[in-house]
Amino acid sequence: MTDHTSHNAQDASKSDKGYWEANVRIILISLVIWALVSFGFGILLRPALAGISVGGTDLGFWFAQQGSIIVFLALIFFYAWRMNKLDREYGVEEE
Repeated sequence: MTDHTSHNAQDASKSDKGYWEANVRIILISLVIWALVSFGFGILLRPALAGISVGGTDLGFWFAQQGSIIVFLALIFFYAWRMNKLDREYGVEEE
């Protein structure tokens, strides 16, 4: 293996590592938001949100029934948008 080939392999390895670190970071952020909204707001913080009215019901109940679904759908679109952008940055986008 020549020195040039070894250097390119190291660059590719660093690029792959950076891509996967960014990918995992996006996934973890999305999971934390999802858990906070669905479990946190819908269950744990529901009594604290009881005084806030949304659509004729309290905010905690709304998050448990509607809000977590809406946030989950928004996270799906965010993840797809951000991964497409990340794919373009690292040159691994689909054709």
